[in-house]
Formats: sequence, structure tokens, C-alpha cells
Amino acid sequence: MGLRPRFTTSHAITAALTKIERARGFLEAAKLSEEWLRRMGERALLLEAHHTTHIEGSHLTLEQSERLLAGKSVPEADPEDARELLNYRTAFEFVSAWLGEVAPITEALVREIHRNLVTGVRGGAAAPGEYRRVQNYVVNATTGKPVYTPPPPLDVPIQMRELVEWLNTEREVHPVLVSGVAQFQLVHVHPFLDGNGRTSRLLSTLCLYRAGYDFKRLFTLSEFYDRDRPAFYRAIQSVRERDMNLTGWLEFFTNGLATQLTEVQQRGERIIRLDVLSRRHKLSERQSAALGHALEHGKLTLQDYVSLQPEANRRTLQRDLRALVEKQLLEERSTSPTDPTKEYLLSDALRKAQGKL
Repeated sequence: MGLRPRFTTSHAITAALTKIERARGFLEAAKLSEEWLRRMGERALLLEAHHTTHIEGSHLTLEQSERLLAGKSVPEADPEDARELLNYRTAFEFVSAWLGEVAPITEALVREIHRNLVTGVRGGAAAPGEYRRVQNYVVNATTGKPVYTPPPPLDVPIQMRELVEWLNTEREVHPVLVSGVAQFQLVHVHPFLDGNGRTSRLLSTLCLYRAGYDFKRLFTLSEFYDRDRPAFYRAIQSVRERDMNLTGWLEFFTNGLATQLTEVQQRGERIIRLDVLSRRHKLSERQSAALGHALEHGKLTLQDYVSLQPEANRRTLQRDLRALVEKQLLEERSTSPTDPTKEYLLSDALRKAQGKL
């Protein structure tokens, strides 16, 4: 019979797709610097690697993940957690290289993604790149009780073949929804002993990239899921509770992607405003960095600025801040009557002018 996913394109899905297309249009049309795109792309990879492994039980902090991806030693980290994080980067690089070949999605490709993700982890117990040959179960992390029994192992090759056939032939479903179906279906089949969640999310990302929805590779799916893991699991389980109707899951999936891309668009709009302001007021690179921090976070302290510019003299940074106040870009404010520490907020004039930039 083949894979025939059932869902309704609800109002919530349509609204989310509209936001996604709007963000896609912005990113394609906006004149964003190559340096900014590079930095944001690296940040997106860090966040995805961190959160996709964190969902599965990694105890790494974001700061530790950043150090590991930078090639630094993190002796306090669990070696297994560190390997899983670095494996994600390897798997992502593999997917990126594959995209350049304009080839169909195959079972061999999915197995190779899995192999890259789990090689060298947990003593090889995940059987890298191999479909499971035993029955497995999805259990509640708190109670230890099974919440879902995947298909028997003999059905795995059949259902995986049906999935990749559908991915390679589907032409009527919106590409974003195809990506959402791919993510759910791989988790539902649970073809591997371990690493199914990570594989499903990377397959979903691959489907988006392949269809031209790469959004300059500035987004992360897993960050949204990791913010509220119970909601993520409920959305997946809702499909099974509703006789395999994927509408609820696809509403969650598209809302998550729309939320992430809206944040990316807002950051892009801020960097464009910052570029305009920097040129208009002839700001130095240091001053632009200070104003950029204030635009993103709503405020800036001298300590924030020192962290941004650790090699600069403190008095020089204080002069920079006074200059930004004189240009009516920032306003100085004491944090409290008894605390001499000052904050620098966006000026009223700048807030009013932002919509006109």
C-alpha cells in the first residue's frame, strides 16, 4: 500500500506556513553581510548540536558544547556526551556534502546519517547504521514504563522503504509538511536501537534543505523542542492517540519552525538597522558591537561591553559609551539609588526611529 500520511491542513498549519514563507522571503531578499551569516550559521549549528543531544539525555551545558565544537578541552564533560555532540557535527557535514550531489533520499543515506551520529558512543551498542533485529520500546523517562511499542523488526525494512519512496515521489504536499512527516515517521518506525530521535531531526532538516527551504542554514529545530520537551513528546504521541492522524503533530512542527524563523528574521532586521545606524552616525566597530548588543538585549552595561571587547582599555570603552549617549542612541540609567552601576538603554529617540529605518 505504501506510506499514506493522513492530516488536515488546519488554520494553525496555514498560519504557520505563512510565517515561514514570510521569513524565507526576507532571508532571500535581505542584504546581510557574509560575516554575519557565517557567525549566525556557526551559532545555529552549535544550538542544534547542543539541543538535539540534550533532548536525548546529554548533560553538557551550552558553554561546554561551544568549547567542544571550538576544539577546546572540556575535561569535566562526560566523554560519551562529548562524543555525541561532535558526532552531530560530523553527521551534519555528511548531509551538507550529500546535498551537493542532487541525489534521491535512500535507506542507505538514512543509515549513514545514523552511523555518523552514534559511532563510538555507548560502546557501539546502537549498532551504527544497522536496522534493529530485536523488538524495542519507547519508555517514560520518569516511570520507566513503555509508552509506545514500535513495529516488529521484520517490518522495519518494509516501512523504511515506504518512507523513502514517499519522500522521493511526493509532489503535492508542502515541503515543510513533508519534512514534518519524515521526522514523525522515522521516530514511529524506530528503526535503530538508539539514536532515532537525532536521526529523525537531521533527516527532517535534510528534507527542508533539499526542497530549497534551508533559510541560509540559520535555524535550529531542536532548540524549540528542548524548551518544552513534554509538549514535544505529547505532539508525537497525539498521532497514535488519533488513529495515526498527523494534524496535531504538524501543527506543533510548523509552529516550532515558524517560531524559530521569526526569531532569525528579527535578528536579521536588527543587524540591518544596526548597519544603517552605524553608517549614519559613523560608529567604530567597537561602538557598533555595543549598540548591537543593546538592540538585541534592550540594554548594555559596562561589564557587558568589557566582555564584548576584552582587549580594549576600560577607559576607552567608557568613552565609547559616552559617545553613544551624546549621539542620542543610548541613555544612561543607574540600576538603583544605592548602586553606582549604570545601564545603557536604547534612547527614546532611537526606539521611535526604529520603525522608520
